[in-house]
Amino acid sequence: MQKADLLIEARWILPIEPGGTVLEHHALAVRDGRIEALLPAEAARSRFTPEQHLRLPEHVLMPGLVNAHTHAAMSLMRGLADDLPLMDWLQHHVWPTEARFVDEDFVRDGTRLALAEMLRSGTTCFNDMYFFPEVTAQVASEVGLRAAIGLILIDFPTRYAEGPEDYLHKALQTHETWRNDPLVHLLFAPHAPYSVSNAPLQRLRTLADELGLPIHMHVHETAQEIQASLETHGCRPLERLDRLGFLGPDLVAVHMTQLTDAEIEKVAATGVQVVHCPESNLKLASGFCPVQRLLEAGVNLALGTDGAASNNDLDLLGETRTAALLAKGVAGDPTAMDAHTALEAATLNGARALGLEKETGSLVPGKWADLCAIRLDAVETTPLYDVASHLVYAAGREQVTDVWVAGRHLMHERRLLTLDEEAVLATARRWQQRIAAGERR
Repeated sequence: MQKADLLIEARWILPIEPGGTVLEHHALAVRDGRIEALLPAEAARSRFTPEQHLRLPEHVLMPGLVNAHTHAAMSLMRGLADDLPLMDWLQHHVWPTEARFVDEDFVRDGTRLALAEMLRSGTTCFNDMYFFPEVTAQVASEVGLRAAIGLILIDFPTRYAEGPEDYLHKALQTHETWRNDPLVHLLFAPHAPYSVSNAPLQRLRTLADELGLPIHMHVHETAQEIQASLETHGCRPLERLDRLGFLGPDLVAVHMTQLTDAEIEKVAATGVQVVHCPESNLKLASGFCPVQRLLEAGVNLALGTDGAASNNDLDLLGETRTAALLAKGVAGDPTAMDAHTALEAATLNGARALGLEKETGSLVPGKWADLCAIRLDAVETTPLYDVASHLVYAAGREQVTDVWVAGRHLMHERRLLTLDEEAVLATARRWQQRIAAGERR
């Protein structure tokens, strides 16, 4: 008999790899935080003597979701300014609020709120872009969530940094502090082509090459962005980024709602990673990412929620449903982005976009045991004919019962184990009062 730290038997297991696979009455063994084996439950009981044996007779066990684009701390601005175009929303509400309130305490408290919500939605890894990234890294490490932390760069001064050189200086400091943490992975995060000029981008490109870090950036989010680039630079943003040497597998391009056929071909040829944020794009009327055309071209497409200020939630399971439905509507094809493809986008493709596909995103022996369990015996998910279909088109985040990262139990039967939910809520409500008062001034 082999020792294991944890053995989980589940009614169904969705490993993501191989694609389209659904296993029934199987078990997953965990040792030292990693997946030791995935095998039929009866064989697992004969092979392993686990310290903890968990049976999930009405659940599907699957990889934890990978939220490939967030602004976690902006959860404290959820619902602050809704039903506005992107630039109006940014310039007249978000940026002034950030200038007034965003500091280390804001980021710490907002990130705790965001991580509580993401855990309750089955997310085990998130890719963040925000100010004070060292604080976000600290909170993620304390809570036990896997995080890709964006080292922010923007042209104008904020409460975090005075200008491009200061942003890059602080980025290097954060990299030095966190580069060896097992849960924290680092990326450069220039905000967008319209908010970062050529010289800082060239400097960042050099640093990314030297340090081997990916680059996380909003790209082609709105038609207005395209027009402004044509007027200022004489070319579309992707062409400008290409001239600066940014198009490649290490670019994580978020939104990508405005794409020509030639640009899709270029993205596919250069291996650019695309993160689709359908609900934020719909709410801000930014446009439609051509999901099916990107998939058919062979582009790796991941999913993100964006921040709760523009979504207004961090529910990646719900985002997966929206992505699948929107893909069909945009393509005019009901077979576009089927359920298994959507689930892969929400898990393995997100890990791949962040360069973490060898560590997480699917249930393969040797990978970290980043898992979520979803109960499927509710009224809303009965009868059940197709597990993947139910996960995408019927199940809700309230059916996520358990979450593990690196084999560590972070939520059990919807109770958070590494966060004080009442304290998180009380702190968020205090911020609500402060921010609402500030908005009225």
